[in-house]
Amino acid sequence: MSDAVEIHSTAVIGEDVVLGPGTRIGPYAVIEDGVVMGRDNRVWAGAFVGSHTTLGDGNQIHPHAVIGHLPQDLGFDPATVTYTRIGDRNCFREGSQVHRATQPGEATVIGNDNMFMALTHVAHDCRVGSHVVFVNQASVPGHCEVGDRVLMSGFTGIHQFCRIGRLAMVSALSVSNKDLPPFFTFGGRPALAESINRIGLRRAGISLSARTKIKQAYRLLYRSGLTNTEAMERIEAEALCEETAELVAFIRASKRGIAPGTLSAVDALSKRGHRAVARGERGNREESPPPPA
Repeated sequence: MSDAVEIHSTAVIGEDVVLGPGTRIGPYAVIEDGVVMGRDNRVWAGAFVGSHTTLGDGNQIHPHAVIGHLPQDLGFDPATVTYTRIGDRNCFREGSQVHRATQPGEATVIGNDNMFMALTHVAHDCRVGSHVVFVNQASVPGHCEVGDRVLMSGFTGIHQFCRIGRLAMVSALSVSNKDLPPFFTFGGRPALAESINRIGLRRAGISLSARTKIKQAYRLLYRSGLTNTEAMERIEAEALCEETAELVAFIRASKRGIAPGTLSAVDALSKRGHRAVARGERGNREESPPPPA
């Protein structure tokens, strides 16, 4: 590959921009002031890279993607200097968006080897790890953390300040206002822990022994009827390995609480039903008509 930098005649390049060897800037692309790119990046036609954005090597920014633009925060002063820091070999497909941070000197940070499909969104002050896949129209709002090798399926989302642990998978159309622990699959609205992420764990090279411990930890958390505190004590006593220690640390660090399991949801509905019966309620069912006189 040539080390020459190619800039289309219709592209707009700001001041103090650094473009590494082999970088190509397409027609009508906009690169604002202070952008720094490593080598072999490609910015496709009509894409936008905002001020104070840093990209590593080998990234692709496809048509109409917006990287490093102003945060969607009503209290943000556009004169505030904040940053977007992106690693190597990330792919931002058509219409995807990454917004810079809100606080002076802070950054929205994205790791390496991620795929952001069309119309995905990473809001201000987020941190996204490496080898993550955001399927079309998946999004994370402000101040969220997404661990390595997470898969967010299409049209998924979480609440501000939530975290998604490493190797978690979120099923399409799911939404959560709780943290999603590592190594599990989640689905629904609100998202519930459904099982361990078997395929993802195998693909990531997690050993059979560790996968067995993760499965045991899942059962203790979501199938045993124990409280989270009791379950974590049992995990540390019976199912501890590097991955389950990571799981326990993630849960203990949670400020929003973690997503419940499907059994927990069934129990909650069952209890609600028992309370309704005790009060003589019939839910949404219509009253039976009185017998004829």
